[in-house]
Amino acid sequence: MSKAVLKNDLAWEHLFRKYKIISVVKKYGFFRISASLIKEFREPRLMTKFDHKSNLPEIFRNNNLSILPVTRGDYIIAPMELYQDIDEYINSEIKYFSIPEHLQSLNQNITSESNAINSAYISGILSDFLEEEDLLPTVSGRMGSGCFSFEVNSSENRGMFNVEVENSQIEIDGGYEGLESFAIIEAKNSLSHDFLIRQLYYPCHLWSEKVKKPIRPVFMIYANGLFYLYEYKFSNINYYNSIELVKTGLYSLEERAVTQEEIVSLLSLDQSLKEPELPFPQANSFERIINLCELLFDRKLTRDEITSKYDFNSRQTNYYTDAGRYLGLIAKKRSGDVYFELTPVGNRILKLKFKERQLKFAELILKHKVFADSLKLYFKKAEEPSKLEIVSIMKACKLYKIDSENTFERRASTVLSWIDWVINLQR
Repeated sequence: MSKAVLKNDLAWEHLFRKYKIISVVKKYGFFRISASLIKEFREPRLMTKFDHKSNLPEIFRNNNLSILPVTRGDYIIAPMELYQDIDEYINSEIKYFSIPEHLQSLNQNITSESNAINSAYISGILSDFLEEEDLLPTVSGRMGSGCFSFEVNSSENRGMFNVEVENSQIEIDGGYEGLESFAIIEAKNSLSHDFLIRQLYYPCHLWSEKVKKPIRPVFMIYANGLFYLYEYKFSNINYYNSIELVKTGLYSLEERAVTQEEIVSLLSLDQSLKEPELPFPQANSFERIINLCELLFDRKLTRDEITSKYDFNSRQTNYYTDAGRYLGLIAKKRSGDVYFELTPVGNRILKLKFKERQLKFAELILKHKVFADSLKLYFKKAEEPSKLEIVSIMKACKLYKIDSENTFERRASTVLSWIDWVINLQR
């Protein structure tokens, strides 16, 4: 467990013990806690921001508890279902849009959430997805939630729990109004398995009382040149868990077509690269490795910051940073705390146009004989190799410090996943 995560966990354990929070929750159904009480042990902003279920402190997870802000300085802790699962792989055709050529100030190397929203709006992606021709940006930033109450599901199958909110602070990444509807956008630049419903629900509840047009909550992810758009609706605005997925969309600002010939040509490159003395990758999502590099493009990050920013636990952070190091994309440094930054190779690749970038990532993978031989077998069979076949290739490549059958089989999953990623570049 990383130091910052450990500090958070320890601080919450002290708070739970001092104020007998679990006993109070069992008796009354919830515990109300102020920012001033939290501050006895640690800064509230570090103790209460959990965008993903995996970010929750251990004592919360072990007791099926979550936390919600209810005023500008108060929170409730209760067994509440606050997160919505999300499928980060949208299986639909990619639509292509472009930013007008005369706009030089909007950098197409998108690294921030605000830049992603601006790009999606200016290029026409949002208008297309929302089917609103005359779409205009109207609201954004921090504001009060207003006063309202709502029902939320219990995480312990005890029906529903009532929550009363009084002018809690909310933040809207982007509000866009058209002739027929008003869309509220929550944007992220990191792939995830879930998101905090509150980030859409509180703003929707506020604006449902201010405008007569339909409110359209949209969750947007920008990662590796793709805009993933998910439109939801709340079938009952007074019921937090009434969220329903309406539609999805997948967009890009650059043509992405990679041919099989281009992939095959990478197999003719020199594969005599010596295996690095690093753990063999155990990170199945290559999209997330790329996304992690994107997060490191602007600045270096500590292990704790990566864990907090991403939908990762500490172990996954280690797996994915190690995978980036294995490929020569990420460097691990120490200056007081351990931190990670892009290598010169990683920086150069992220500055490339999308297609060139993908082929460079594929090249880094296929410079390792184990992946090249696995892909060759894939093409020879015209189907995905079995795990046993991958393990046989791995053993022949004399990988660094893999000496048990279980470890070979687990790492074989990563080999198959990365090879699938290379194959799917033809999509």
